[in-house]
Amino acid sequence: MKTINVGIIGGGLMGKEVASALGRWFVLNDYPLKVVLTAVCDINEEALKWYEQIPTIDLLTTDYKALLDAPNVDVVYVALPHHLHEEYYLKVLEAGKDLFAEKPFGINLEAAEIIKNKIDESGSFVRCSSEMPFFPGGQRVIKEILSGRLGKIIEVKAGFCHSSDMDPLKPINWKRQSRFCGDIGVMGDLGMHVMHIPLRMGWKPSRVYAQLQKIVTKRPDGKGGWSECDTWNNAHLSSTISIEGEDVPMILEMKRLAPGETNSWYIEVLGTEGGVRYSTKDTKVFWKFSREKEQVWKRLDLGFQVPFTTITGGIFEPGFPDCFMQMLAAYFAEREGFLDGRLGCVTPEEAVMSHQVFAAALASHETKSAVVIP
Repeated sequence: MKTINVGIIGGGLMGKEVASALGRWFVLNDYPLKVVLTAVCDINEEALKWYEQIPTIDLLTTDYKALLDAPNVDVVYVALPHHLHEEYYLKVLEAGKDLFAEKPFGINLEAAEIIKNKIDESGSFVRCSSEMPFFPGGQRVIKEILSGRLGKIIEVKAGFCHSSDMDPLKPINWKRQSRFCGDIGVMGDLGMHVMHIPLRMGWKPSRVYAQLQKIVTKRPDGKGGWSECDTWNNAHLSSTISIEGEDVPMILEMKRLAPGETNSWYIEVLGTEGGVRYSTKDTKVFWKFSREKEQVWKRLDLGFQVPFTTITGGIFEPGFPDCFMQMLAAYFAEREGFLDGRLGCVTPEEAVMSHQVFAAALASHETKSAVVIP
């Protein structure tokens, strides 16, 4: 069985999620690749201590060059703040490695385009992280859209809502400062998850009207004082997409101040013959509308129906670690040519498209008008 070796740059929370998924790779049934974690880099030596328990790792370093020079690293996962994406994605590509990138794929549109151009030059295989559509509910939404059973599409709604910033005393961090996370604010943090399925369905907005909110503007700095929180907390985008030559409204929302929402990703697509609705707020539940003599929304409880089967029985419920593993399985399957029609990870082209939407949203808010997206 072929083995692929993975290195991680950025050993924080998401780096640990990758390590966790690779550490239980054997739960995938009949997966024709062995994927192992062999190297981790983080400038914080304390962060590296957690990785000492993983037996497949033979390099723990604070020097990213050592990781990129390692001959037994085939793919590099980079989980760094947005302002470092361009620099380190380019370094990975220049080292001749394949890249699994974190969203939003650069701090702004210009950075995303530079990264995309470098990918084209390098020939490396690159995809971007967006795990939420790999929940069974997201997979069913895609299946129903592609089936044609929804009829003529009436409208689309998608969003990702947190309540994490409802606490005004939550200390400042890099995601709440535009010099680190970008002027797009919450759109950079949550937007790729929201746009993954619409973009994959070919639904790129042609124009957008955005309402952006900075609600909590100061936060504790952790040192007894206060720091400016200058990012957009909430973003509501009213956009227009084209489906079969007709304009269709699509609402996109990304919020860090959404009362009662812990980590709710949702998508709803309504048509003349049917509709679908799914939210991770109720992870098992998939809602399906059918236009009959009496119009009915049907509730279906989903089990463990995932693109890449595992040892887990179909009656059980998936969680975030499961859909994260499915995303990684999709990455390596597409890299090796056996994705076979299953949902793939976000492409560099789609990542650039998302940045085009976010840039237009900033312009729309500034001008208080709808902005055409090229």
